[in-house]
Amino acid sequence: MNTTYKETRLSPTLTLRPVRWTDLETVTKLIYDVCEADGDTTVAVTSEELKLEWLTPGFNLETDAYLVETEDGQIVGFEEFNNRHKHATLETDGYVHPKFTGQGIGTTMLRAIEARARKEMVLAEPDVRVSLRSTIDNRDQASHDLHKNEGYQPIRYHWRMEINLEAPPIVPALLQGIELRPFDKDEHARGVLEAQNDAFQGNWGSHVMEFERWSLHKFDRQDFDPSLWLIAWEGNQIAGFSQNRLRMGIGWVGTLGVRPAWRKRGLGEALLLHSFDNFYQRGIKTIGLGVDASNPTGATRLYQKVGMNIASEFLTYEKELRAGRELEEQE
Repeated sequence: MNTTYKETRLSPTLTLRPVRWTDLETVTKLIYDVCEADGDTTVAVTSEELKLEWLTPGFNLETDAYLVETEDGQIVGFEEFNNRHKHATLETDGYVHPKFTGQGIGTTMLRAIEARARKEMVLAEPDVRVSLRSTIDNRDQASHDLHKNEGYQPIRYHWRMEINLEAPPIVPALLQGIELRPFDKDEHARGVLEAQNDAFQGNWGSHVMEFERWSLHKFDRQDFDPSLWLIAWEGNQIAGFSQNRLRMGIGWVGTLGVRPAWRKRGLGEALLLHSFDNFYQRGIKTIGLGVDASNPTGATRLYQKVGMNIASEFLTYEKELRAGRELEEQE
């Protein structure tokens, strides 16, 4: 099957092929092994999380994911493609087993994904700039070299931040007129998504989320716990939110945001510390989150203010596939 891909650099003992559903558990283990070698297993995925990625509307496992396996069937490489936004902002995410680096696996998969991306870009508006993005662990020198050799440029840093609570956090009072109410998925889900789209409008890489895709990743998972979600209300309006869960053995602040009309009043800090307290009362003392290192709303300063530290750093590379008009982030 190697001959299907003209850009292959694999030895005859390795095969590049599309991913099948029967590969789910093995690919999950590969991702964990790579993250373990990078020094941060909290950014790995569970098989359930990977399954939900593969079930995302618009994602086709047969055409949008590749793996490399040995003659004896060991999976040593995996890469997937994602149409992030309007066939113009495209993404890929790849992993090579640490014992099989230097054998052309990463190069072969990245080139296969680029070929897939170039097929996708014909669906984009004709005057729009098209790019392919790939995010790597900043400690992985081989990945840096791979992307630079393939014509990618570094464009954005992201951090995974973490705190280890040694005592209950000091939780501030909420603003006058604002209260936390229990989250009811059936009654509140669409309102929370509307608030999220409003809160992240204009942020780098942020786009209006459609309800079907958002709800799949938020609610169709075994670890969804509505009691961990904190929704701040003022009257009948959602002012802010902290969508939390347990993952990979730690508390995880999945999505935290404050709508523009309620910013600069301490609500984000209050939601964060209430989230910490919620985890602490359940015996969860290690809490993490991911953040754009250049976040324009000051999120990184807030997280450092409450005692969070940078646990891992990631770098997004980008390759321009076609020049053109930049899409507005919220189009």
